[in-house]
Amino acid sequence: MHLLSIAKLKQSARQQSPVEASLRAQIEKLSLKEASNGKPFYEVVFRDESDTMILRAWTDTTAFENCSIHNQGDFVSVEGAFSHNGSFGLDARGWELNALSLEEVELLLEGSTERRALLDRVWKQISEAVESISDPRLGELCNQFIGQYGARFRRSAAARGNHHARRGGLLEHTSRMMESALALCGVYPELNRDLLIAGVLFHDAGKLWETCPPERGYGIEPELRGELLGHLSIGIELINALWREFSKERWESLEPSSEDVRLHLLHLVASHHGQLEFGSPILPKTPEAAILHFIDNIDARLEMFSAAYQAIPEGEKSPLEWVRPLGVAPVRALPPILQKTTDPLL
Repeated sequence: MHLLSIAKLKQSARQQSPVEASLRAQIEKLSLKEASNGKPFYEVVFRDESDTMILRAWTDTTAFENCSIHNQGDFVSVEGAFSHNGSFGLDARGWELNALSLEEVELLLEGSTERRALLDRVWKQISEAVESISDPRLGELCNQFIGQYGARFRRSAAARGNHHARRGGLLEHTSRMMESALALCGVYPELNRDLLIAGVLFHDAGKLWETCPPERGYGIEPELRGELLGHLSIGIELINALWREFSKERWESLEPSSEDVRLHLLHLVASHHGQLEFGSPILPKTPEAAILHFIDNIDARLEMFSAAYQAIPEGEKSPLEWVRPLGVAPVRALPPILQKTTDPLL
């Protein structure tokens, strides 16, 4: 029986059903409900580092007994024969639930070898970009943020849904945006590179209190600060709080002035949603603010296209489902041309 992540299990079940497999995950939600015939059943939402899934346990199954002794937040292994049930997603036959040991929980939270390698790589990319900042004020501010909130930043999600909605997702999203920003600075050297790097780092910093899983968990639970203020307001507050922590007298002779630098960075965070109806209190009014909005939108949209493509097995002609934030049902991307060789020996 193969040990799979939820994402891999979904993919395998679409290609071939049923799939005999086991997975390790956290119970995000456990609800006792009643069917139309009056019989009780459990509905369980599982989450791991890759995705979420929902299974139902009926009264005449071992899974129902298993669910009765577990709680929301428990880490468990799930074993069974999994099938893809059309638009209803995963279904399972004869599945069972068992608690994980403390050692197994620690290994699960560390993530797979591939996942750890990915997050280490993107963290390094972000850190190197910050170290390359020439403006000492922005460099100090970014290092203060990483030093104080690095652990929280590494585990935050970029959203509750739509894109990068997973533990570590904000790190992935920020890294790809940083790569895009640096590439565009090469094309448009008139851009303030230091300001744009800082803007990318801080644009979603408020999500550390809006979409951040706990240290020992995957679930993205609402946090009062995030619910009442939203990540744009929190990001602005965070920049101002960190800015007050270090003395700027030694930089009084620098141009542009420290106050102008602070205001321009705040503008990037405040305007990065791009439109008033999408939550920005102000529209982008500088080239750096416009670039930040566009690369944020590009990375989010490409992630949604990628997720839509993964939902259908490779080579299958089934139409892709409608993706509400994109406003379309995506069409498969055109693959690059394969060069044919005329050498008979190859």
